[in-house]
Amino acid sequence: MAANGVREFAADGLTLLRTPAFDSLLSHAVTDVVARQIDTGVSIVGDGEFGKASADSTDFGPWWSYSFQRFAGLAVRPVNAWNKPELESRPGEVRLTSFRERRDRKAFPQFYAELNTGPIARNAPSVVGRLTYVGHDQVAVDIANLRSALTASAASEGFLTSIAPGVAARLVNDYYASEEEHLWAWAEALREEYVAIIDAGLVLQIDDPSMAENWDAITPEPSVGDYLAYTRQRVDALNWALRDLPAERIRFHLCWGSWHGPHTTDLEFRHIVKLMLEVNAGAYSFEAGNARHEHEWRIWDEVRLPDDKTILPGVVSHATNVVEHPDLIAERLLRFADLVGAERVAASTDCGLGGRIHPEIAWAKLGALVTGAARASGSR
Repeated sequence: MAANGVREFAADGLTLLRTPAFDSLLSHAVTDVVARQIDTGVSIVGDGEFGKASADSTDFGPWWSYSFQRFAGLAVRPVNAWNKPELESRPGEVRLTSFRERRDRKAFPQFYAELNTGPIARNAPSVVGRLTYVGHDQVAVDIANLRSALTASAASEGFLTSIAPGVAARLVNDYYASEEEHLWAWAEALREEYVAIIDAGLVLQIDDPSMAENWDAITPEPSVGDYLAYTRQRVDALNWALRDLPAERIRFHLCWGSWHGPHTTDLEFRHIVKLMLEVNAGAYSFEAGNARHEHEWRIWDEVRLPDDKTILPGVVSHATNVVEHPDLIAERLLRFADLVGAERVAASTDCGLGGRIHPEIAWAKLGALVTGAARASGSR
């Protein structure tokens, strides 16, 4: 928040202007957060997504809203992904409705009316021209900050996050002739960011809650077959954007959205797990530590994990302030290890913790994660 205080929006109401003061604060913050991760015992570290500006201390959106700064062809318009007219789907024709018309929101209207989810959807721009990547300087800063922090802390490996085309294409399309053309335009534009991160020797994490979360934004609830056909198009676009990039340097993050809601309309993991495994990645991160999805560890008894793949199940959750006991974390990890092999399981978080729980609690959870992982390894 201090960093946001030393910069301001450009006249378009969308672009955040950088300043020397901001860049200095950001660089020091990344160095500090990486050092603290190493001190806590985290082995593969991130930049805390600090290069992705938060609008408030409670902001679930920077993982996506950062992209609004990095692409030409966007503009703020009165109608956006939040308030666009409700769209109904039909068999064989899946269309996303507005964020405010999600089925979980309709089931709990009073709760959602009071929930602070940050300004991401309400401020989302629309696509009004040809999409091109203009974030070269910004991703270069993120890369430089993380690489500098890795060197300072003697860390061996770090990752940066970037959104999937299926996420980006949820913006209102006021330019392309079809939603398919819109989706593939995003894939082409996002590839530049993917390549930049890989070429810098870092791990690329693709953030794609849309694979699971879009289910809740379709009215009425579609058939699983229609949803998988719709989602497969988005996987194809992502794989095309990732073409020729080394899968072992890529990990894919799937979740059902990190907002603190009931999530009663979440799609069951069993329906999409095989589609997830078709993404050209070497590792897959997914929610496995919260009350809605912990039970789904059992699907790995039926789904074969390819020999060259690794899973990163979330064993601490963004969805509760309760800090998980290390023994519970170890137990969660051992469930997966028994099914796919201990060498192919790495402890992770359900989703990003920043902006979702208090920093003190986030660090306590990471400490518990490291202790629990050590206990799980020691039991073998």
